[in-house]
Amino acid sequence: MEKVLLKAENLSKIYNMGEVTVEALRDASFCIYEGEFVVILGPSGSGKSTLLNIVGGMDTPTLGKVSFKGREINGMNDNELTRYRRENIGFIFQFYNLLPNLTARENVELVTDISSNPLDVMDVLDKVGLRDRADHFPSQMSGGEQQRIAVARAVAKNPEMLLCDEPTGALDNITGRVVLRVLRDINRDMGKTVVVITHNAAIADMADRVVYLSNGRIADIKKIDNPIDPERIEW
Repeated sequence: MEKVLLKAENLSKIYNMGEVTVEALRDASFCIYEGEFVVILGPSGSGKSTLLNIVGGMDTPTLGKVSFKGREINGMNDNELTRYRRENIGFIFQFYNLLPNLTARENVELVTDISSNPLDVMDVLDKVGLRDRADHFPSQMSGGEQQRIAVARAVAKNPEMLLCDEPTGALDNITGRVVLRVLRDINRDMGKTVVVITHNAAIADMADRVVYLSNGRIADIKKIDNPIDPERIEW
């Protein structure tokens, strides 16, 4: 039986910019289940990043609520939200955000120093296929390698859910498939819940479920019976 990890109920986000009102999200409701691979798919401006920020505890909805393992995060104070993000969520963005003066190992160690139950850094680097690059600096690595270090950094603090915002957006097709394979392996082998937010419809084929966003609304939610292998994705 699937167990709900995160539940979003009737989320709306309204931005007031002078005389202009922008509804970035409109009455969005969905669940994310433990251990699944979810793709949230939509074009630019559909509300994907707003949704990620709310689910990740970096923003609050105008209306509606988000619950993580049954606990509502909307009412958390700043310290509680910091703890929520630190202990439960691993963030992976389009751009790698590595510190250039630190090695791969040191970039990953940054998060383990503040985590209550971190994983072994070298084990995680091995998981993303970069144990032998541990002492290299970002400038000595390709874009795909840097993104895999960013994945390792997110995983090393041992979160329950990875939120990935366009993780292949800055990569070529071949390198993007390598990163997606790493995310799929982490999902399958480590049991981590993975949520990929993207405009790339091809990535949806590897998901367990796809949440389709359009104009701030959830247009559809589909379960994928036979997710394809990342190497078979074509875009």
